[in-house]
This record gives sequence, C-alpha cells and structure tokens, in this order.
Amino acid sequence: MKQIFNMHAEVCKTLANPKRLEIIYALKEGELPVGELVKRLGISKANISQHLAVLRQRRVVAARREGVNIYYRISNPKIVRACALMRDVLTEQLAEEGKLIKKARGA
Repeated sequence: MKQIFNMHAEVCKTLANPKRLEIIYALKEGELPVGELVKRLGISKANISQHLAVLRQRRVVAARREGVNIYYRISNPKIVRACALMRDVLTEQLAEEGKLIKKARGA
C-alpha cells in the first residue's frame, strides 16, 4: 500500500503545476501536436516541451510521431476525470467562501 501512496504523491506533484493542468485540459478532447498546444495555450515551445516531458515521464500523457510532428494525448481518461473532480471541489469551495463573505458583510 505504501508504494501506491508514494506513486499517488508523485503524480500529484506532477499535476501541481498550472501549466501542466492547462495542457491536460487542452488534450482532454483528443490528441494535439506540440505546435497546436503552443498556439492554444500561448506558452513557448520550449516551455511546453519541458512540461510534456514531465507529464510523459509520469505517464500522464503519451506521444506518437507522425513525420516531423509529435502528437500528445492523455494516456488514461480517468486522469481528466480526476482533474475535473478536483476542479469541481475547488469551485464549490470558492462559491462557499463567497457566501460566507457576503454573509459577513451583511452582518
């Protein structure tokens, strides 16, 4: 069980970067070449490549080469679902904070 906890922590560290989360959300609909990721996210090619290397090392994304292009995709759709679930939790927390602030201001 400790091995699973260690692996879980490593994946969470990998996902603990806003740019990597942006890449995951960009790839949630399907694979994209690096150039398209650069265009969509407005991140330099060198920076995207660094993040993709980390994601690939942790097997969050997979790659395939077609000619001169490298296409990336999410390696397992459950990764996107896990990220979406966490995003839902955070959205709910922000909404609750907003309600608390409004309530405090009204008091």
